[in-house]
Amino acid sequence: MTGRVLGPDDPRYADFTAGINQRYTAKPATVHLPRTTPEVASAVSGATGRISIRSGGHCFEDFVHHEDVEELVDLGGMSEVDFSDGVFSVGAGAKLQDVYEKLYRGWGVTIPGGICYSVGAGGHITGGGYGLLSRRDGLTVDHLHGVEVVLAGGRTVVVTRDSTGAEADLFWAHTGGGGGSFGVVTRFLFAAPLVTPPSEVLVAALSVPWADLDERRFARLLGGYARWHDEHRAPDSPGAPLSSLLMLNHRGNGTVGLVAQIDAAAPAAARVLDEHLSAVLGDLTTTGFARAGEFGPMPGLARPRRLPWLRATRFLGTNTPVLNDPTLRAEHKSAYVRNPLPDAQVRTAYEFLTRPDVTNPNAMLVAFSYGGAISAVDPAATAVAQRDSTFKLLYQSFWSTVDADAANIAWVREFYRSMYAGTGGVPVPGEVADGCYVNYPDADLSDPDWNTSGVPWHDLYFKGNYPRLQRAKAHWDPDDVFRHRQSVRPAGAREGPCPA
Repeated sequence: MTGRVLGPDDPRYADFTAGINQRYTAKPATVHLPRTTPEVASAVSGATGRISIRSGGHCFEDFVHHEDVEELVDLGGMSEVDFSDGVFSVGAGAKLQDVYEKLYRGWGVTIPGGICYSVGAGGHITGGGYGLLSRRDGLTVDHLHGVEVVLAGGRTVVVTRDSTGAEADLFWAHTGGGGGSFGVVTRFLFAAPLVTPPSEVLVAALSVPWADLDERRFARLLGGYARWHDEHRAPDSPGAPLSSLLMLNHRGNGTVGLVAQIDAAAPAAARVLDEHLSAVLGDLTTTGFARAGEFGPMPGLARPRRLPWLRATRFLGTNTPVLNDPTLRAEHKSAYVRNPLPDAQVRTAYEFLTRPDVTNPNAMLVAFSYGGAISAVDPAATAVAQRDSTFKLLYQSFWSTVDADAANIAWVREFYRSMYAGTGGVPVPGEVADGCYVNYPDADLSDPDWNTSGVPWHDLYFKGNYPRLQRAKAHWDPDDVFRHRQSVRPAGAREGPCPA
Protein backbone atom coordinates (compact mmCIF):
# COMPACT_ATOMS: atom_id res chain seq x y z
CA MET A 1 0.00 0.00 0.00
CA THR A 2 3.06 2.29 -0.19
CA GLY A 3 1.97 5.61 -1.68
CA ARG A 4 -1.70 4.60 -1.52
CA VAL A 5 -2.49 5.52 2.10
CA LEU A 6 -2.85 9.28 2.38
CA GLY A 7 -2.95 11.64 5.32
CA PRO A 8 -3.98 15.31 5.45
CA ASP A 9 -0.47 16.44 4.49
CA ASP A 10 -0.47 14.53 1.22
CA PRO A 11 -1.04 16.85 -1.78
CA ARG A 12 -3.63 14.38 -3.16
CA TYR A 13 -5.76 14.45 -0.01
CA ALA A 14 -8.20 17.18 -1.09
CA ASP A 15 -9.16 15.32 -4.25
CA PHE A 16 -10.60 12.41 -2.25
CA THR A 17 -12.31 14.20 0.62
CA ALA A 18 -15.17 15.72 -1.40
CA GLY A 19 -17.36 14.37 -4.16
CA ILE A 20 -19.29 15.97 -7.00
CA ASN A 21 -21.53 17.87 -4.57
CA GLN A 22 -19.28 20.41 -2.84
CA ARG A 23 -21.77 20.89 -0.01
CA TYR A 24 -20.31 17.78 1.61
CA THR A 25 -16.69 17.26 2.65
CA ALA A 26 -14.83 14.96 4.99
CA LYS A 27 -11.62 15.25 7.02
CA PRO A 28 -10.56 11.64 7.57
CA ALA A 29 -7.34 10.79 9.30
CA THR A 30 -6.58 8.40 6.45
CA VAL A 31 -7.60 7.95 2.82
CA HIS A 32 -6.99 4.49 1.40
CA LEU A 33 -6.50 4.01 -2.35
CA PRO A 34 -6.55 0.21 -2.74
CA ARG A 35 -6.04 -1.57 -6.04
CA THR A 36 -6.82 -5.12 -4.91
CA THR A 37 -9.34 -6.86 -2.70
CA PRO A 38 -6.64 -7.86 -0.15
CA GLU A 39 -5.71 -4.18 0.14
CA VAL A 40 -9.36 -3.31 0.85
CA ALA A 41 -9.43 -6.06 3.46
CA SER A 42 -6.28 -4.65 5.02
CA ALA A 43 -7.82 -1.17 5.18
CA VAL A 44 -11.01 -2.47 6.77
CA SER A 45 -9.34 -4.78 9.28
CA GLY A 46 -6.85 -2.09 10.29
CA ALA A 47 -9.37 0.71 10.64
CA THR A 48 -9.48 2.30 14.06
CA GLY A 49 -12.41 4.66 13.43
CA ARG A 50 -15.52 5.32 11.35
CA ILE A 51 -15.22 3.87 7.82
CA SER A 52 -16.68 5.44 4.68
CA ILE A 53 -16.67 3.96 1.16
CA ARG A 54 -16.37 5.94 -2.06
CA SER A 55 -16.77 4.69 -5.62
CA GLY A 56 -17.47 7.54 -8.04
CA GLY A 57 -18.16 10.38 -5.61
CA HIS A 58 -21.69 11.06 -6.93
CA CYS A 59 -23.67 10.46 -3.72
CA PHE A 60 -26.45 13.06 -3.48
CA GLU A 61 -26.17 13.23 0.33
CA ASP A 62 -23.35 13.29 2.91
CA PHE A 63 -23.32 9.49 3.28
CA VAL A 64 -19.75 9.26 1.96
CA HIS A 65 -18.23 12.62 2.86
CA HIS A 66 -19.24 13.74 6.35
CA GLU A 67 -17.62 15.06 9.50
CA ASP A 68 -17.53 11.72 11.34
CA VAL A 69 -15.43 9.87 8.74
CA GLU A 70 -12.06 8.74 10.07
CA GLU A 71 -11.07 6.18 7.43
CA LEU A 72 -12.14 6.74 3.81
CA VAL A 73 -11.71 3.87 1.35
CA ASP A 74 -11.70 5.10 -2.26
CA LEU A 75 -12.27 2.32 -4.80
CA GLY A 76 -11.39 4.31 -7.91
CA GLY A 77 -8.27 2.21 -8.52
CA MET A 78 -10.35 -0.96 -8.75
CA SER A 79 -11.79 -0.41 -12.22
CA GLU A 80 -10.96 -3.65 -14.03
CA VAL A 81 -13.50 -5.18 -16.41
CA ASP A 82 -12.74 -8.71 -17.58
CA PHE A 83 -14.22 -12.09 -18.48
CA SER A 84 -13.28 -15.58 -17.29
CA ASP A 85 -15.05 -18.94 -17.07
CA GLY A 86 -18.33 -17.56 -18.35
CA VAL A 87 -18.47 -14.66 -15.89
CA PHE A 88 -17.89 -10.93 -16.45
CA SER A 89 -16.22 -9.09 -13.57
CA VAL A 90 -16.65 -5.34 -13.01
CA GLY A 91 -14.55 -3.53 -10.41
CA ALA A 92 -16.57 -1.44 -7.97
CA GLY A 93 -14.52 1.64 -8.78
CA ALA A 94 -15.13 1.53 -12.53
CA LYS A 95 -16.92 4.50 -14.08
CA LEU A 96 -20.04 3.60 -16.05
CA GLN A 97 -18.79 4.83 -19.42
CA ASP A 98 -15.60 2.79 -18.98
CA VAL A 99 -17.72 -0.27 -18.18
CA TYR A 100 -19.75 0.23 -21.35
CA GLU A 101 -16.66 0.79 -23.48
CA LYS A 102 -14.79 -2.26 -22.17
CA LEU A 103 -17.72 -4.67 -22.24
CA TYR A 104 -18.76 -3.62 -25.73
CA ARG A 105 -15.29 -3.44 -27.28
CA GLY A 106 -14.22 -6.71 -25.72
CA TRP A 107 -17.31 -8.89 -25.98
CA GLY A 108 -20.13 -6.94 -27.69
CA VAL A 109 -22.26 -6.81 -24.52
CA THR A 110 -23.28 -4.29 -21.86
CA ILE A 111 -25.26 -3.78 -18.67
CA PRO A 112 -28.45 -1.66 -18.70
CA GLY A 113 -26.98 1.05 -16.47
CA GLY A 114 -27.22 4.80 -16.10
CA ILE A 115 -26.49 7.67 -18.46
CA CYS A 116 -23.87 9.79 -16.66
CA TYR A 117 -20.38 8.67 -17.70
CA SER A 118 -18.59 9.29 -14.41
CA VAL A 119 -20.93 7.57 -11.95
CA GLY A 120 -19.13 4.76 -10.12
CA ALA A 121 -20.31 1.17 -10.50
CA GLY A 122 -20.18 0.57 -6.74
CA GLY A 123 -22.99 2.87 -5.70
CA HIS A 124 -24.95 2.63 -8.93
CA ILE A 125 -25.32 -1.14 -9.01
CA THR A 126 -25.94 -1.67 -5.30
CA GLY A 127 -28.89 0.74 -5.55
CA GLY A 128 -30.46 -1.08 -8.50
CA GLY A 129 -29.11 0.72 -11.55
CA TYR A 130 -31.25 1.82 -14.48
CA GLY A 131 -30.84 3.74 -17.72
CA LEU A 132 -31.90 4.08 -21.34
CA LEU A 133 -31.86 0.31 -21.98
CA SER A 134 -33.80 -0.65 -18.87
CA ARG A 135 -37.28 -0.57 -20.41
CA ARG A 136 -35.94 -3.07 -22.95
CA ASP A 137 -33.61 -5.12 -20.72
CA GLY A 138 -34.52 -4.50 -17.06
CA LEU A 139 -32.47 -3.07 -14.20
CA THR A 140 -28.75 -3.65 -13.86
CA VAL A 141 -29.32 -5.87 -10.81
CA ASP A 142 -31.67 -8.08 -12.81
CA HIS A 143 -28.51 -9.34 -14.54
CA LEU A 144 -26.25 -9.46 -11.47
CA HIS A 145 -24.88 -12.93 -10.69
CA GLY A 146 -22.65 -12.26 -7.69
CA VAL A 147 -20.69 -9.84 -5.55
CA GLU A 148 -17.34 -10.00 -3.81
CA VAL A 149 -17.67 -8.29 -0.43
CA VAL A 150 -15.13 -7.36 2.24
CA LEU A 151 -16.90 -7.66 5.57
CA ALA A 152 -16.22 -6.04 8.94
CA GLY A 153 -12.97 -7.43 10.28
CA GLY A 154 -11.56 -7.87 6.77
CA ARG A 155 -13.00 -11.27 5.83
CA THR A 156 -13.87 -11.55 2.15
CA VAL A 157 -16.78 -13.57 0.74
CA VAL A 158 -18.20 -14.14 -2.73
CA VAL A 159 -21.96 -14.65 -2.76
CA THR A 160 -24.07 -15.34 -5.84
CA ARG A 161 -27.58 -15.79 -7.11
CA ASP A 162 -27.06 -19.52 -6.39
CA SER A 163 -26.13 -19.00 -2.73
CA THR A 164 -28.38 -20.27 0.04
CA GLY A 165 -29.23 -19.26 3.61
CA ALA A 166 -27.57 -16.17 5.00
CA GLU A 167 -25.31 -15.91 1.94
CA ALA A 168 -28.40 -15.65 -0.28
CA ASP A 169 -29.59 -12.75 1.89
CA LEU A 170 -26.25 -10.99 1.48
CA PHE A 171 -26.36 -11.33 -2.30
CA TRP A 172 -29.98 -10.18 -2.41
CA ALA A 173 -29.18 -7.17 -0.23
CA HIS A 174 -26.84 -5.96 -2.97
CA THR A 175 -29.59 -6.03 -5.62
CA GLY A 176 -31.00 -2.65 -4.66
CA GLY A 177 -30.40 -2.30 -0.91
CA GLY A 178 -28.04 0.64 -1.48
CA GLY A 179 -24.35 1.03 -0.69
CA GLY A 180 -22.58 1.41 2.62
CA SER A 181 -24.65 -0.94 4.79
CA PHE A 182 -23.15 -4.43 4.64
CA GLY A 183 -19.50 -4.26 3.63
CA VAL A 184 -17.25 -3.08 0.82
CA VAL A 185 -18.16 -4.53 -2.58
CA THR A 186 -14.98 -4.92 -4.60
CA ARG A 187 -16.32 -6.76 -7.67
CA PHE A 188 -19.65 -7.32 -9.38
CA LEU A 189 -20.11 -10.56 -11.30
CA PHE A 190 -22.40 -10.94 -14.34
CA ALA A 191 -22.91 -14.35 -15.89
CA ALA A 192 -22.88 -14.76 -19.66
CA PRO A 193 -24.84 -14.23 -21.77
CA LEU A 194 -25.09 -10.55 -20.88
CA VAL A 195 -27.23 -7.91 -22.59
CA THR A 196 -26.50 -7.36 -26.27
CA PRO A 197 -27.07 -3.64 -26.89
CA PRO A 198 -28.66 -2.33 -30.08
CA SER A 199 -26.31 -2.04 -33.02
CA GLU A 200 -27.86 1.35 -33.71
CA VAL A 201 -30.32 3.63 -31.96
CA LEU A 202 -32.60 6.44 -33.07
CA VAL A 203 -32.01 9.50 -30.89
CA ALA A 204 -33.93 12.75 -30.66
CA ALA A 205 -32.98 15.71 -28.45
CA LEU A 206 -35.45 18.58 -28.62
CA SER A 207 -36.15 21.78 -26.73
CA VAL A 208 -39.34 23.79 -26.27
CA PRO A 209 -39.12 27.53 -25.54
CA TRP A 210 -40.77 28.52 -22.29
CA ALA A 211 -42.27 31.43 -24.24
CA ASP A 212 -44.56 28.87 -25.90
CA LEU A 213 -45.67 27.27 -22.61
CA ASP A 214 -48.64 28.67 -20.80
CA GLU A 215 -50.21 26.61 -18.01
CA ARG A 216 -52.48 24.68 -20.39
CA ARG A 217 -49.64 23.71 -22.73
CA PHE A 218 -47.40 22.82 -19.82
CA ALA A 219 -50.11 20.49 -18.51
CA ARG A 220 -50.37 18.97 -21.98
CA LEU A 221 -46.59 18.38 -22.04
CA LEU A 222 -46.17 16.77 -18.62
CA GLY A 223 -49.52 15.01 -18.85
CA GLY A 224 -48.64 13.61 -22.26
CA TYR A 225 -45.38 12.20 -20.93
CA ALA A 226 -47.19 10.52 -18.02
CA ARG A 227 -49.97 9.11 -20.19
CA TRP A 228 -47.58 7.66 -22.78
CA HIS A 229 -45.67 5.80 -20.07
CA ASP A 230 -48.89 4.55 -18.52
CA GLU A 231 -50.07 3.23 -21.89
CA HIS A 232 -46.69 1.61 -22.64
CA ARG A 233 -45.88 0.21 -19.20
CA ALA A 234 -46.01 -3.49 -20.16
CA PRO A 235 -42.88 -5.50 -21.02
CA ASP A 236 -44.40 -6.48 -24.38
CA SER A 237 -45.50 -2.97 -25.29
CA PRO A 238 -44.29 -1.64 -28.67
CA GLY A 239 -42.83 1.23 -26.64
CA ALA A 240 -40.70 -1.00 -24.39
CA PRO A 241 -37.52 -0.47 -26.49
CA LEU A 242 -37.87 3.32 -26.03
CA SER A 243 -36.74 5.46 -23.09
CA SER A 244 -36.76 9.21 -22.64
CA LEU A 245 -35.99 12.07 -20.26
CA LEU A 246 -38.21 15.12 -19.95
CA MET A 247 -36.16 17.98 -18.50
CA LEU A 248 -38.49 20.61 -17.09
CA ASN A 249 -36.01 23.38 -16.41
CA HIS A 250 -37.24 26.42 -14.53
CA ARG A 251 -38.54 29.18 -16.79
CA GLY A 252 -35.35 31.11 -16.05
CA ASN A 253 -33.52 28.63 -18.28
CA GLY A 254 -35.59 29.66 -21.29
CA THR A 255 -36.37 26.13 -22.49
CA VAL A 256 -37.44 22.66 -21.44
CA GLY A 257 -36.00 19.59 -23.13
CA LEU A 258 -36.82 16.04 -24.21
CA VAL A 259 -34.25 13.33 -25.02
CA ALA A 260 -35.57 10.05 -26.44
CA GLN A 261 -33.79 6.90 -27.62
CA ILE A 262 -35.06 3.66 -29.18
CA ASP A 263 -33.44 0.51 -30.51
CA ALA A 264 -33.34 1.17 -34.26
CA ALA A 265 -34.00 -2.53 -34.98
CA ALA A 266 -37.17 -2.65 -32.88
CA PRO A 267 -40.40 -3.21 -34.83
CA ALA A 268 -41.57 0.06 -36.38
CA ALA A 269 -38.90 1.93 -34.38
CA ALA A 270 -39.21 5.20 -36.29
CA ARG A 271 -43.00 5.20 -35.96
CA VAL A 272 -42.87 4.40 -32.22
CA LEU A 273 -40.41 7.26 -31.69
CA ASP A 274 -42.54 9.67 -33.71
CA GLU A 275 -45.64 8.67 -31.76
CA HIS A 276 -43.81 9.21 -28.47
CA LEU A 277 -42.66 12.67 -29.53
CA SER A 278 -46.15 13.53 -30.71
CA ALA A 279 -47.76 12.22 -27.50
CA VAL A 280 -45.46 14.38 -25.37
CA LEU A 281 -44.91 17.47 -27.50
CA GLY A 282 -48.07 17.68 -29.58
CA ASP A 283 -47.94 20.79 -31.75
CA LEU A 284 -45.35 22.62 -29.64
CA THR A 285 -42.56 24.33 -31.56
CA THR A 286 -39.29 22.45 -31.04
CA THR A 287 -35.63 22.93 -31.90
CA GLY A 288 -32.36 21.20 -31.06
CA PHE A 289 -31.09 21.96 -27.57
CA ALA A 290 -29.53 25.40 -27.52
CA ARG A 291 -29.17 26.18 -23.81
CA ALA A 292 -27.11 24.56 -21.08
CA GLY A 293 -29.00 22.66 -18.44
CA GLU A 294 -29.15 18.96 -17.62
CA PHE A 295 -27.73 18.45 -21.12
CA GLY A 296 -25.57 20.79 -23.15
CA PRO A 297 -26.13 22.07 -26.70
CA MET A 298 -27.43 19.41 -29.12
CA PRO A 299 -28.42 21.37 -32.23
CA GLY A 300 -27.66 18.40 -34.49
CA LEU A 301 -30.41 16.31 -32.94
CA ALA A 302 -33.36 18.56 -33.74
CA ARG A 303 -34.57 15.67 -35.88
CA PRO A 304 -34.16 12.00 -34.89
CA ARG A 305 -30.76 10.66 -35.90
CA ARG A 306 -29.58 7.07 -36.39
CA LEU A 307 -26.36 6.53 -34.43
CA PRO A 308 -24.22 3.54 -33.43
CA TRP A 309 -25.17 2.58 -29.88
CA LEU A 310 -21.77 3.18 -28.26
CA ARG A 311 -21.38 6.55 -29.98
CA ALA A 312 -24.83 7.64 -28.78
CA THR A 313 -24.12 6.37 -25.25
CA ARG A 314 -20.85 8.27 -25.12
CA PHE A 315 -22.44 11.44 -26.48
CA LEU A 316 -25.40 11.48 -24.11
CA GLY A 317 -23.31 10.38 -21.13
CA THR A 318 -20.72 13.12 -21.44
CA ASN A 319 -23.07 15.95 -22.45
CA THR A 320 -23.79 17.12 -18.89
CA PRO A 321 -21.72 20.31 -18.49
CA VAL A 322 -23.25 21.21 -15.14
CA LEU A 323 -21.61 18.12 -13.55
CA ASN A 324 -18.18 19.28 -14.69
CA ASP A 325 -18.35 22.40 -12.51
CA PRO A 326 -15.68 21.96 -9.79
CA THR A 327 -17.67 24.27 -7.48
CA LEU A 328 -20.96 22.42 -7.94
CA ARG A 329 -23.48 22.42 -5.11
CA ALA A 330 -26.81 20.61 -5.34
CA GLU A 331 -30.02 19.42 -3.70
CA HIS A 332 -32.10 16.43 -4.90
CA LYS A 333 -35.33 14.55 -4.13
CA SER A 334 -37.09 11.71 -5.94
CA ALA A 335 -40.35 9.91 -6.48
CA TYR A 336 -41.55 6.81 -8.33
CA VAL A 337 -44.78 7.38 -10.29
CA ARG A 338 -47.24 4.52 -10.83
CA ASN A 339 -50.08 6.28 -12.67
CA PRO A 340 -50.66 9.60 -14.48
CA LEU A 341 -50.20 12.61 -12.24
CA PRO A 342 -53.28 14.28 -10.71
CA ASP A 343 -54.14 17.70 -12.10
CA ALA A 344 -53.24 19.29 -8.76
CA GLN A 345 -49.67 18.00 -8.99
CA VAL A 346 -49.32 19.24 -12.56
CA ARG A 347 -50.51 22.69 -11.44
CA THR A 348 -48.03 22.63 -8.56
CA ALA A 349 -45.20 21.76 -10.92
CA TYR A 350 -46.12 24.66 -13.19
CA GLU A 351 -46.29 27.04 -10.22
CA PHE A 352 -42.82 26.17 -8.95
CA LEU A 353 -41.19 26.04 -12.38
CA THR A 354 -42.49 29.53 -13.18
CA ARG A 355 -41.94 31.20 -9.81
CA PRO A 356 -40.73 34.75 -10.59
CA ASP A 357 -38.45 34.90 -7.53
CA VAL A 358 -36.35 31.99 -8.87
CA THR A 359 -33.69 32.89 -11.44
CA ASN A 360 -31.45 29.81 -11.37
CA PRO A 361 -31.51 28.19 -14.86
CA ASN A 362 -30.39 24.90 -13.31
CA ALA A 363 -33.41 24.44 -11.06
CA MET A 364 -35.51 21.66 -12.57
CA LEU A 365 -37.85 18.71 -12.43
CA VAL A 366 -36.70 15.72 -14.52
CA ALA A 367 -38.85 12.76 -15.54
CA PHE A 368 -37.07 9.48 -16.41
CA SER A 369 -38.62 6.48 -18.20
CA TYR A 370 -39.30 3.36 -16.16
CA GLY A 371 -41.58 0.36 -16.69
CA GLY A 372 -41.31 -2.07 -19.61
CA ALA A 373 -39.04 -5.02 -18.80
CA ILE A 374 -38.49 -3.65 -15.29
CA SER A 375 -42.08 -4.54 -14.42
CA ALA A 376 -41.63 -8.19 -15.44
CA VAL A 377 -39.68 -8.93 -12.22
CA ASP A 378 -41.34 -9.76 -8.92
CA PRO A 379 -40.94 -6.97 -6.31
CA ALA A 380 -39.38 -9.45 -3.86
CA ALA A 381 -36.94 -11.01 -6.36
CA THR A 382 -34.49 -8.16 -5.77
CA ALA A 383 -34.31 -5.47 -3.11
CA VAL A 384 -35.90 -3.03 -5.60
CA ALA A 385 -39.54 -3.12 -4.55
CA GLN A 386 -40.90 -0.55 -7.03
CA ARG A 387 -41.59 -2.67 -10.11
CA ASP A 388 -44.87 -1.34 -11.51
CA SER A 389 -43.92 2.33 -11.67
CA THR A 390 -43.96 3.91 -15.12
CA PHE A 391 -41.48 6.75 -14.63
CA LYS A 392 -39.45 8.53 -11.97
CA LEU A 393 -39.30 12.17 -10.96
CA LEU A 394 -36.11 13.91 -9.82
CA TYR A 395 -36.45 17.32 -8.16
CA GLN A 396 -33.12 19.11 -8.19
CA SER A 397 -31.18 22.33 -8.32
CA PHE A 398 -27.51 23.03 -9.09
CA TRP A 399 -25.56 26.15 -8.12
CA SER A 400 -21.99 27.21 -7.34
CA THR A 401 -21.77 29.49 -4.29
CA VAL A 402 -22.40 29.03 -0.58
CA ASP A 403 -24.54 32.15 -0.40
CA ALA A 404 -27.03 30.53 -2.79
CA ASP A 405 -27.51 27.44 -0.60
CA ALA A 406 -30.53 28.60 1.37
CA ALA A 407 -32.64 29.74 -1.59
CA ASN A 408 -31.98 26.68 -3.72
CA ILE A 409 -32.47 24.14 -0.93
CA ALA A 410 -35.69 25.89 0.09
CA TRP A 411 -37.05 25.83 -3.47
CA VAL A 412 -36.49 22.08 -3.83
CA ARG A 413 -37.89 21.33 -0.37
CA GLU A 414 -40.99 23.47 -0.82
CA PHE A 415 -41.63 22.12 -4.32
CA TYR A 416 -41.46 18.54 -3.05
CA ARG A 417 -43.59 19.15 0.02
CA SER A 418 -46.24 20.91 -2.06
CA MET A 419 -46.35 18.10 -4.63
CA TYR A 420 -47.06 15.57 -1.88
CA ALA A 421 -49.02 17.79 0.49
CA GLY A 422 -51.77 15.20 0.71
CA THR A 423 -49.41 12.48 1.97
CA GLY A 424 -47.30 14.27 4.55
CA GLY A 425 -44.85 15.94 2.16
CA VAL A 426 -43.40 12.73 0.70
CA PRO A 427 -44.48 10.28 -2.07
CA VAL A 428 -46.06 7.62 0.12
CA PRO A 429 -46.70 4.40 -1.86
CA GLY A 430 -50.25 4.42 -3.14
CA GLU A 431 -52.28 4.75 -6.31
CA VAL A 432 -50.05 7.43 -7.89
CA ALA A 433 -46.68 7.51 -6.10
CA ASP A 434 -44.54 4.60 -4.96
CA GLY A 435 -41.87 5.96 -2.67
CA CYS A 436 -38.32 7.07 -3.42
CA TYR A 437 -35.22 5.81 -5.25
CA VAL A 438 -32.40 4.86 -2.88
CA ASN A 439 -29.76 6.00 -5.40
CA TYR A 440 -31.26 9.50 -5.19
CA PRO A 441 -30.96 9.61 -1.38
CA ASP A 442 -32.66 12.34 0.60
CA ALA A 443 -31.83 12.90 4.29
CA ASP A 444 -35.04 14.92 4.73
CA LEU A 445 -37.03 11.67 4.52
CA SER A 446 -35.71 10.98 8.04
CA ASP A 447 -36.63 14.43 9.32
CA PRO A 448 -40.09 14.79 10.93
CA ASP A 449 -40.10 18.44 9.93
CA TRP A 450 -40.16 17.43 6.26
CA ASN A 451 -41.73 13.97 6.43
CA THR A 452 -44.96 14.21 8.40
CA SER A 453 -46.52 11.13 6.78
CA GLY A 454 -45.76 8.68 9.56
CA VAL A 455 -44.13 6.43 6.92
CA PRO A 456 -40.44 5.92 7.82
CA TRP A 457 -37.66 6.67 5.35
CA HIS A 458 -36.79 2.99 4.87
CA ASP A 459 -40.34 2.10 3.79
CA LEU A 460 -40.22 4.89 1.21
CA TYR A 461 -37.06 3.34 -0.26
CA PHE A 462 -37.66 -0.38 0.27
CA LYS A 463 -41.35 -0.90 1.15
CA GLY A 464 -41.91 -4.50 2.28
CA ASN A 465 -38.37 -5.56 1.41
CA TYR A 466 -36.83 -3.77 4.39
CA PRO A 467 -37.15 -6.63 6.94
CA ARG A 468 -35.03 -8.94 4.78
CA LEU A 469 -32.40 -6.19 4.45
CA GLN A 470 -32.41 -5.91 8.24
CA ARG A 471 -31.95 -9.65 8.54
CA ALA A 472 -28.90 -9.51 6.28
CA LYS A 473 -27.52 -6.57 8.24
CA ALA A 474 -27.96 -8.33 11.58
CA HIS A 475 -26.11 -11.40 10.32
CA TRP A 476 -23.27 -9.84 8.35
CA ASP A 477 -22.64 -6.54 10.16
CA PRO A 478 -24.20 -6.87 13.64
CA ASP A 479 -21.87 -4.23 15.11
CA ASP A 480 -22.97 -1.68 12.49
CA VAL A 481 -19.44 -0.98 11.26
CA PHE A 482 -20.72 0.10 7.86
CA ARG A 483 -23.20 2.89 8.41
CA HIS A 484 -24.35 6.33 7.33
CA ARG A 485 -27.44 8.44 8.01
CA GLN A 486 -29.76 6.14 6.06
CA SER A 487 -27.94 2.84 6.12
CA VAL A 488 -29.93 -0.30 6.87
CA ARG A 489 -30.47 -0.67 10.61
CA PRO A 490 -29.93 -4.10 12.23
CA ALA A 491 -33.14 -5.91 13.14
CA GLY A 492 -34.20 -4.81 16.61
CA ALA A 493 -32.41 -1.46 16.43
CA ARG A 494 -34.34 1.70 17.18
CA GLU A 495 -36.29 3.32 14.38
CA GLY A 496 -35.08 6.49 12.73
CA PRO A 497 -31.90 7.46 10.88
CA CYS A 498 -28.63 5.83 11.78
CA PRO A 499 -26.81 7.71 14.56
CA ALA A 500 -23.34 9.07 13.87
